[in-house]
Amino acid sequence: MTLHSARVIVVAAVVVGASMLLPIVHARQTIDEQRALAEQGDAVAQHGVGYSYWVGLEGRQDDGEASRWFRRAADQGHADAQFFLGALYERGRHVREDLDEAAHWYRRAAGQGHAAAQFRLAGLYERGQGVPQDGAEAIRWYLQAASHGLTDAGYSLSLIFAQGRRVPRDDDGGDRWLRLAAEQGHTDAQFQLGTQYLKARGGARTADGVRWYRQAAQQGHADAQYNLGYMYAQGSGVPQDDTEAIRWYRLAADQGHAGARASLGFMNAKACGWVDPVAWTGVGGLRIRALGWVPPPGCPGSP
Repeated sequence: MTLHSARVIVVAAVVVGASMLLPIVHARQTIDEQRALAEQGDAVAQHGVGYSYWVGLEGRQDDGEASRWFRRAADQGHADAQFFLGALYERGRHVREDLDEAAHWYRRAAGQGHAAAQFRLAGLYERGQGVPQDGAEAIRWYLQAASHGLTDAGYSLSLIFAQGRRVPRDDDGGDRWLRLAAEQGHTDAQFQLGTQYLKARGGARTADGVRWYRQAAQQGHADAQYNLGYMYAQGSGVPQDDTEAIRWYRLAADQGHAGARASLGFMNAKACGWVDPVAWTGVGGLRIRALGWVPPPGCPGSP
Protein backbone atom coordinates (compact mmCIF):
# COMPACT_ATOMS: atom_id res chain seq x y z
CA MET A 1 0.00 0.00 0.00
CA THR A 2 1.49 3.29 -1.07
CA LEU A 3 0.55 6.91 -1.20
CA HIS A 4 -1.23 8.02 -4.34
CA SER A 5 0.84 10.54 -6.27
CA ALA A 6 -0.52 13.79 -7.65
CA ARG A 7 -2.67 13.23 -10.69
CA VAL A 8 -2.64 15.17 -13.97
CA ILE A 9 -6.21 16.26 -14.44
CA VAL A 10 -7.56 17.23 -17.85
CA VAL A 11 -10.58 19.29 -16.99
CA ALA A 12 -13.32 18.32 -19.41
CA ALA A 13 -16.53 18.99 -17.52
CA VAL A 14 -18.62 22.02 -18.26
CA VAL A 15 -17.80 24.61 -15.63
CA VAL A 16 -20.54 26.87 -14.33
CA GLY A 17 -19.15 30.22 -13.32
CA ALA A 18 -20.33 32.47 -10.53
CA SER A 19 -22.27 34.58 -13.01
CA MET A 20 -24.56 31.62 -13.63
CA LEU A 21 -25.41 30.62 -10.10
CA LEU A 22 -28.72 32.42 -10.49
CA PRO A 23 -29.34 32.03 -14.24
CA ILE A 24 -33.08 32.60 -14.05
CA VAL A 25 -33.72 36.19 -13.10
CA HIS A 26 -37.48 35.70 -13.01
CA ALA A 27 -36.95 33.01 -10.39
CA ARG A 28 -40.43 33.16 -8.86
CA GLN A 29 -42.13 32.51 -12.19
CA THR A 30 -43.03 29.12 -13.63
CA ILE A 31 -41.62 27.92 -16.92
CA ASP A 32 -44.91 28.78 -18.60
CA GLU A 33 -44.86 32.34 -17.21
CA GLN A 34 -41.27 32.75 -18.37
CA ARG A 35 -42.20 31.33 -21.74
CA ALA A 36 -44.81 34.08 -22.19
CA LEU A 37 -42.09 36.71 -21.69
CA ALA A 38 -39.70 34.72 -23.86
CA GLU A 39 -42.20 34.65 -26.73
CA GLN A 40 -42.25 38.45 -26.54
CA GLY A 41 -38.49 38.52 -27.14
CA ASP A 42 -37.19 38.90 -23.57
CA ALA A 43 -33.64 37.47 -23.77
CA VAL A 44 -33.38 36.88 -20.03
CA ALA A 45 -36.63 34.91 -20.06
CA GLN A 46 -35.53 33.01 -23.16
CA HIS A 47 -32.37 31.97 -21.38
CA GLY A 48 -34.39 31.11 -18.26
CA VAL A 49 -36.70 28.82 -20.24
CA GLY A 50 -33.71 27.23 -21.94
CA TYR A 51 -32.00 26.63 -18.61
CA SER A 52 -35.17 25.16 -17.13
CA TYR A 53 -35.26 22.61 -19.93
CA TRP A 54 -31.49 22.01 -19.63
CA VAL A 55 -31.64 20.97 -15.97
CA GLY A 56 -35.16 19.51 -16.03
CA LEU A 57 -36.93 21.89 -13.68
CA GLU A 58 -40.52 20.84 -12.99
CA GLY A 59 -39.68 17.45 -14.50
CA ARG A 60 -39.34 18.75 -18.04
CA GLN A 61 -35.78 18.00 -19.18
CA ASP A 62 -35.54 18.52 -22.94
CA ASP A 63 -32.25 19.33 -24.68
CA GLY A 64 -34.06 20.17 -27.91
CA GLU A 65 -36.16 22.86 -26.25
CA ALA A 66 -33.12 24.02 -24.29
CA SER A 67 -31.07 24.54 -27.45
CA ARG A 68 -33.93 26.33 -29.20
CA TRP A 69 -34.38 28.86 -26.40
CA PHE A 70 -30.66 29.25 -25.74
CA ARG A 71 -30.16 30.11 -29.42
CA ARG A 72 -32.87 32.77 -29.39
CA ALA A 73 -31.30 34.40 -26.34
CA ALA A 74 -27.76 33.92 -27.67
CA ASP A 75 -28.65 35.64 -30.93
CA GLN A 76 -29.62 38.67 -28.82
CA GLY A 77 -26.21 38.66 -27.12
CA HIS A 78 -27.10 36.95 -23.84
CA ALA A 79 -23.73 35.69 -22.56
CA ASP A 80 -25.01 32.82 -20.40
CA ALA A 81 -27.12 31.52 -23.28
CA GLN A 82 -24.13 31.74 -25.60
CA PHE A 83 -22.10 29.70 -23.12
CA PHE A 84 -24.74 27.00 -22.78
CA LEU A 85 -25.23 26.84 -26.54
CA GLY A 86 -21.48 26.34 -26.89
CA ALA A 87 -21.66 23.56 -24.29
CA LEU A 88 -24.43 21.84 -26.24
CA TYR A 89 -22.29 21.85 -29.38
CA GLU A 90 -19.18 20.73 -27.52
CA ARG A 91 -20.93 17.80 -25.89
CA GLY A 92 -23.23 16.94 -28.81
CA ARG A 93 -26.38 17.19 -26.73
CA HIS A 94 -29.37 17.13 -29.11
CA VAL A 95 -27.38 19.08 -31.71
CA ARG A 96 -24.54 17.35 -33.58
CA GLU A 97 -21.14 17.69 -31.95
CA ASP A 98 -19.50 20.67 -33.63
CA LEU A 99 -16.40 22.07 -31.97
CA ASP A 100 -16.19 24.94 -34.46
CA GLU A 101 -19.66 26.08 -33.37
CA ALA A 102 -18.76 25.50 -29.73
CA ALA A 103 -15.70 27.73 -30.11
CA HIS A 104 -17.79 30.37 -31.88
CA TRP A 105 -20.33 30.64 -29.08
CA TYR A 106 -17.75 30.38 -26.31
CA ARG A 107 -15.80 33.22 -27.95
CA ARG A 108 -18.87 35.45 -28.12
CA ALA A 109 -19.61 34.87 -24.44
CA ALA A 110 -15.94 35.11 -23.46
CA GLY A 111 -15.71 38.49 -25.17
CA GLN A 112 -18.37 39.71 -22.75
CA GLY A 113 -16.29 38.63 -19.75
CA HIS A 114 -18.04 35.31 -19.13
CA ALA A 115 -15.53 33.38 -16.99
CA ALA A 116 -16.78 29.86 -17.72
CA ALA A 117 -16.79 30.54 -21.48
CA GLN A 118 -13.26 31.93 -21.23
CA PHE A 119 -12.20 28.75 -19.47
CA ARG A 120 -13.84 26.47 -22.03
CA LEU A 121 -12.40 28.47 -24.93
CA ALA A 122 -8.94 28.23 -23.37
CA GLY A 123 -9.31 24.46 -23.19
CA LEU A 124 -10.23 24.29 -26.87
CA TYR A 125 -7.10 26.28 -27.76
CA GLU A 126 -4.98 24.07 -25.51
CA ARG A 127 -6.26 20.89 -27.19
CA GLY A 128 -6.64 22.32 -30.70
CA GLN A 129 -10.34 21.50 -30.91
CA GLY A 130 -12.47 23.74 -33.11
CA VAL A 131 -9.59 26.23 -33.23
CA PRO A 132 -5.88 25.95 -34.09
CA GLN A 133 -3.84 24.62 -31.19
CA ASP A 134 -2.26 27.67 -29.60
CA GLY A 135 -0.65 27.64 -26.15
CA ALA A 136 -0.42 31.43 -25.99
CA GLU A 137 -4.14 31.85 -26.71
CA ALA A 138 -4.96 29.16 -24.16
CA ILE A 139 -2.97 31.00 -21.52
CA ARG A 140 -4.56 34.33 -22.46
CA TRP A 141 -8.07 33.00 -21.94
CA TYR A 142 -7.14 31.01 -18.82
CA LEU A 143 -5.69 34.19 -17.35
CA GLN A 144 -8.90 36.10 -18.04
CA ALA A 145 -11.01 33.35 -16.47
CA ALA A 146 -8.67 33.19 -13.47
CA SER A 147 -8.92 36.96 -13.04
CA HIS A 148 -12.66 36.43 -12.47
CA GLY A 149 -11.89 33.96 -9.68
CA LEU A 150 -12.43 30.71 -11.60
CA THR A 151 -10.16 28.32 -9.71
CA ASP A 152 -10.22 25.66 -12.45
CA ALA A 153 -8.50 28.20 -14.70
CA GLY A 154 -5.77 28.85 -12.17
CA TYR A 155 -5.22 25.12 -11.72
CA SER A 156 -5.03 24.63 -15.49
CA LEU A 157 -2.41 27.38 -15.68
CA SER A 158 -0.37 25.60 -13.02
CA LEU A 159 -0.35 22.44 -15.14
CA ILE A 160 0.52 24.28 -18.34
CA PHE A 161 3.50 26.05 -16.79
CA ALA A 162 4.73 23.14 -14.67
CA GLN A 163 4.59 20.64 -17.54
CA GLY A 164 5.50 22.99 -20.38
CA ARG A 165 2.38 22.23 -22.37
CA ARG A 166 3.03 23.95 -25.71
CA VAL A 167 4.80 26.76 -23.86
CA PRO A 168 8.25 26.94 -22.25
CA ARG A 169 8.29 25.20 -18.88
CA ASP A 170 8.05 27.61 -15.95
CA ASP A 171 8.29 25.91 -12.56
CA ASP A 172 7.93 29.17 -10.64
CA GLY A 173 4.82 30.09 -12.59
CA GLY A 174 3.40 26.61 -12.09
CA ASP A 175 4.01 26.74 -8.34
CA ARG A 176 2.51 30.21 -8.05
CA TRP A 177 -0.72 29.27 -9.81
CA LEU A 178 -0.92 25.96 -7.97
CA ARG A 179 -0.70 27.68 -4.60
CA LEU A 180 -3.23 30.32 -5.60
CA ALA A 181 -5.73 27.69 -6.74
CA ALA A 182 -5.15 25.72 -3.54
CA GLU A 183 -5.69 28.80 -1.39
CA GLN A 184 -8.94 29.43 -3.27
CA GLY A 185 -10.17 25.97 -2.34
CA HIS A 186 -9.44 23.92 -5.46
CA THR A 187 -9.19 20.35 -4.16
CA ASP A 188 -6.96 18.92 -6.90
CA ALA A 189 -4.57 21.84 -6.37
CA GLN A 190 -4.59 21.25 -2.61
CA PHE A 191 -3.89 17.56 -3.13
CA GLN A 192 -1.06 18.20 -5.59
CA LEU A 193 0.49 20.88 -3.37
CA GLY A 194 0.33 18.53 -0.40
CA THR A 195 2.08 15.84 -2.44
CA GLN A 196 4.85 18.26 -3.41
CA TYR A 197 5.47 19.20 0.21
CA LEU A 198 5.55 15.58 1.34
CA LYS A 199 7.96 14.59 -1.41
CA ALA A 200 10.27 17.38 -0.23
CA ARG A 201 10.12 15.93 3.30
CA GLY A 202 11.37 17.49 6.50
CA GLY A 203 9.68 19.26 9.41
CA ALA A 204 7.59 22.18 8.30
CA ARG A 205 7.19 20.84 4.75
CA THR A 206 5.70 17.59 6.05
CA ALA A 207 3.31 19.54 8.28
CA ASP A 208 2.29 21.70 5.32
CA GLY A 209 1.74 18.61 3.20
CA VAL A 210 -0.54 17.10 5.82
CA ARG A 211 -2.39 20.41 6.13
CA TRP A 212 -3.11 20.58 2.38
CA TYR A 213 -4.15 16.92 2.26
CA ARG A 214 -6.53 17.56 5.14
CA GLN A 215 -8.09 20.57 3.42
CA ALA A 216 -8.66 18.56 0.25
CA ALA A 217 -9.90 15.53 2.20
CA GLN A 218 -12.39 17.60 4.16
CA GLN A 219 -13.86 18.73 0.83
CA GLY A 220 -14.28 15.12 -0.30
CA HIS A 221 -11.11 14.51 -2.34
CA ALA A 222 -10.87 10.70 -2.33
CA ASP A 223 -7.13 10.43 -2.98
CA ALA A 224 -6.40 12.90 -0.19
CA GLN A 225 -8.64 10.93 2.15
CA TYR A 226 -6.85 7.72 1.22
CA ASN A 227 -3.41 9.25 1.69
CA LEU A 228 -4.36 10.66 5.08
CA GLY A 229 -5.63 7.23 6.09
CA TYR A 230 -2.35 5.68 5.00
CA MET A 231 -0.32 8.26 6.92
CA TYR A 232 -2.30 7.66 10.12
CA ALA A 233 -2.01 3.90 9.67
CA GLN A 234 1.75 4.13 9.27
CA GLY A 235 2.39 7.01 11.65
CA SER A 236 4.03 8.88 8.79
CA GLY A 237 3.99 12.64 9.30
CA VAL A 238 1.21 12.29 11.88
CA PRO A 239 0.84 10.30 15.12
CA GLN A 240 -0.05 6.69 14.44
CA ASP A 241 -3.81 6.31 14.95
CA ASP A 242 -5.79 3.35 13.62
CA THR A 243 -9.11 5.02 14.41
CA GLU A 244 -8.24 8.04 12.28
CA ALA A 245 -6.85 5.78 9.57
CA ILE A 246 -10.09 3.80 9.39
CA ARG A 247 -12.14 7.00 9.38
CA TRP A 248 -10.31 8.45 6.35
CA TYR A 249 -10.15 5.10 4.54
CA ARG A 250 -13.89 4.68 5.00
CA LEU A 251 -14.64 8.13 3.56
CA ALA A 252 -12.52 7.36 0.50
CA ALA A 253 -13.94 3.83 0.18
CA ASP A 254 -17.47 5.24 0.22
CA GLN A 255 -16.51 7.07 -2.97
CA GLY A 256 -15.35 3.85 -4.59
CA HIS A 257 -11.61 4.32 -4.01
CA ALA A 258 -10.14 0.84 -4.61
CA GLY A 259 -7.00 1.37 -2.54
CA ALA A 260 -9.04 2.63 0.39
CA ARG A 261 -11.37 -0.36 0.21
CA ALA A 262 -8.41 -2.72 0.29
CA SER A 263 -6.74 -0.88 3.17
CA LEU A 264 -9.99 -0.64 5.08
CA GLY A 265 -10.49 -4.37 4.69
CA PHE A 266 -7.01 -5.03 6.04
CA MET A 267 -7.41 -2.72 9.04
CA ASN A 268 -10.84 -4.03 9.89
CA ALA A 269 -9.58 -7.60 9.67
CA LYS A 270 -6.61 -6.67 11.82
CA ALA A 271 -8.93 -5.07 14.40
CA CYS A 272 -10.74 -8.40 14.74
CA GLY A 273 -7.53 -10.36 15.09
CA TRP A 274 -7.48 -11.68 11.52
CA VAL A 275 -3.90 -10.83 10.64
CA ASP A 276 -2.54 -13.93 8.91
CA PRO A 277 -0.24 -12.38 6.25
CA VAL A 278 -0.25 -15.55 4.16
CA ALA A 279 -4.03 -15.70 4.03
CA TRP A 280 -4.14 -11.98 3.37
CA THR A 281 -2.07 -12.34 0.19
CA GLY A 282 -4.11 -15.32 -1.02
CA VAL A 283 -7.39 -15.55 -2.87
CA GLY A 284 -9.47 -15.13 0.28
CA GLY A 285 -7.55 -12.05 1.26
CA LEU A 286 -7.97 -10.54 -2.19
CA ARG A 287 -11.71 -11.07 -1.98
CA ILE A 288 -11.92 -9.46 1.44
CA ARG A 289 -9.81 -6.51 0.30
CA ALA A 290 -11.98 -6.03 -2.77
CA LEU A 291 -15.07 -5.91 -0.59
CA GLY A 292 -13.50 -3.57 1.94
CA TRP A 293 -14.50 -6.05 4.62
CA VAL A 294 -16.43 -4.54 7.52
CA PRO A 295 -16.00 -6.29 10.87
CA PRO A 296 -19.06 -7.78 12.54
CA PRO A 297 -20.66 -5.98 15.50
CA GLY A 298 -18.54 -6.09 18.61
CA CYS A 299 -15.22 -5.96 16.77
CA PRO A 300 -13.09 -2.80 17.05
CA GLY A 301 -13.71 -0.67 13.97
CA SER A 302 -17.22 -2.02 13.32
CA PRO A 303 -19.92 0.51 12.32
